[in-house]
Amino acid sequence: MSSPEKSMRGKLRHLTIAAVLSAIPLVAACTVQPLYYNPSSGGVATGVTAELQSISIKPVETRYGQELRNHLIFLLNGGSGQPADARYSLALRVTSVDRSAAVVQRARENEPTAGTVTLTANYVLTENATGDVAATGRRQITSSYDVPRQEFAALRAERDAENRAARELAELLKLVLAQELTGRAG
Repeated sequence: MSSPEKSMRGKLRHLTIAAVLSAIPLVAACTVQPLYYNPSSGGVATGVTAELQSISIKPVETRYGQELRNHLIFLLNGGSGQPADARYSLALRVTSVDRSAAVVQRARENEPTAGTVTLTANYVLTENATGDVAATGRRQITSSYDVPRQEFAALRAERDAENRAARELAELLKLVLAQELTGRAG
């Protein structure tokens, strides 16, 4: 190896070391942490989880709204039902839109062969002690389904799609509420 090549390698090595050392403070400044982590509890997830468990969900009017409410109660409280002394109350307004996604001609008729159900939840989270609105928003989930020729089977497929959408929307709302409560505490 010639002397200029050694010199270039040495400079490159020094530049690499300098770049790594200058990046260390940037990496150390990252404040990424798990959503359900509470540092004061020694790593036990109690902060946001306790806040989520203190949410009472108001009754809803529709079947698919009740599906969403039931799944959300289970997700927030681990299957133990609604809290007796809730810190927050959640009001939900759930709507459903059913659309034909594809129309294929069968037996001289245009019949839908696929459909989509879109569940939309408007929510308002209110702090019970003060009446202040802690969070408000709108989320929606779309679920697809096949439409068979039998009428009952088609109705059942639509209902299954609504149930699937309600389950997914409940999981999304739990995450959104956890983020809102984390931002409120921080």
